[in-house]
Order: sequence, then C-alpha cells, then structure tokens
Amino acid sequence: MTNPQTTPNLSQRQSVVLNRVLRSGFVTIEALAEEFGVSAQTVRRDIITLSEQGLLQRFHGGAGPIGSAESARLDHAAKRDVAREEKQMVGARAAAAIPAGASIFLDVGTTIECCAARLSQRAGFRIFTTSIRTALLFDPDAHEVNVIGGRLSGRDGSLTGEEVILRLHDLQIDVALIACSAVDDTARVMDFNTSKIAVKKAAMAAASSSYLLCTKSKFGRTALSTIAPTSRFQAVITESETIWRQNSPAATEIG
Repeated sequence: MTNPQTTPNLSQRQSVVLNRVLRSGFVTIEALAEEFGVSAQTVRRDIITLSEQGLLQRFHGGAGPIGSAESARLDHAAKRDVAREEKQMVGARAAAAIPAGASIFLDVGTTIECCAARLSQRAGFRIFTTSIRTALLFDPDAHEVNVIGGRLSGRDGSLTGEEVILRLHDLQIDVALIACSAVDDTARVMDFNTSKIAVKKAAMAAASSSYLLCTKSKFGRTALSTIAPTSRFQAVITESETIWRQNSPAATEIG
C-alpha cells in the first residue's frame, strides 16, 4: 500500500485515517468521529475519498486495508507467499498436534493449506473442509475427504452458504482448525467476511476441540467482526509457540 506520507492531495485527517488502517487493520467510523471531534458523515466522506484513490477499502461501518476482505482483491498465489515460512511453521505445529485417525474440519486460507500439506503426509484422517484448494491436497486413497458444498465465495476456493451451515450442524468432528484475519488487543479472534465467519462458528460448534492457526503478525490487529474469544479455542498455534488451555493436552513441539 502507498505510504500516506508520500500520497498527494490528502488532508491531515485523511492521512491519519490511512495511518490508522495501516497500523490496526480495521477502523470504525464511530471511533474516528469521536477521535477527531467531527460527524460520522465527515469521516465517511474521508473514507470514500481514500477508497476512490485505491488506498483502502470501505466496509459497513468502517474501513480496512486493501486485500484484507477477499482473496479476490489479492491473487491467491500472492497471498500464499506472504509470511510463507511463518505459515509453514504454524502448519507444522498444528499438524503435529492432531492424533492419528482423527476427524478434522479444515477452514479456508493459506495457513490452513500449509497444515493440510503436512497432514496429507500421514494416512487415515477423516477430512471435512469448505476449501476446494485444501481438499485437493489430500489423496482420497489415503484419507476420507469430504467437501462440504455451498456457494463458491472467492478465488481462495472457499464455500459458504446455508447448505454448509446445515451440514456442519449434523456433524460431530474431533478437531476444527480455524484461521482468522486478526486477533485484537482484547483477545477477540476476528475476520472480515461474515459468511465465512458463520462457517467457522458452525465448525467450532461441531467439533470437540478447536485450534486457532495464525501467524503472530495477526495479533494486535482488528477486523470487521468477531469469530470468538481466544478462550474458546483449546489451542492457539503460532509460528513460535502453541498455547494450550489448562484442560487441554500438551502440544507436540516441532524442532
């Protein structure tokens, strides 16, 4: 994204708004209006101006960085290369924590795909996923692979919709592996796409245990809506550590 300090024709307030988005990941119109002592309509006009210049993208009630909401805004291959090594480390840690023969829900996203690539090297899993890309990483001769069908929801190969939610309500799964866009300073796990959030919540409800997979770069950021607090996950897995809840088993560490 363009550096706001070198972007011409921005007012001081617009520059501050853009800096907030770059630093925090998502800002609300209400909070900005209170900070600046102006009306919500004034802030909305600033966001529209910045959006028209291609500097951020508008959401209902606020704004976020370009490429945060949909993989359609960022080519999947390019997204996969962002923090590639860190995502692979997260995937390795998560895969090592899954017991043999488990039934697993795999969320959509490039970090989840890194975990799936590791899991695919071990036979005997029962896989459920709403990601076409993730499903294709598994050999159906070595695993039972179930794609939970719905509406195609972006270039990342994700499937959403009422059919997905209803199918998940009927399942009992051992572990749900969940991705996110942000974990804010109050420990809320967040994402931008409300349709995908609904799928994540349904998968967590269907699973005996839920693990959050995210790189440390996601912490201290915000997104549009909340998936769940971190306390709802039995494990929070990053590239450098696995944080287990007190009543959860110890993680298998990767060297």
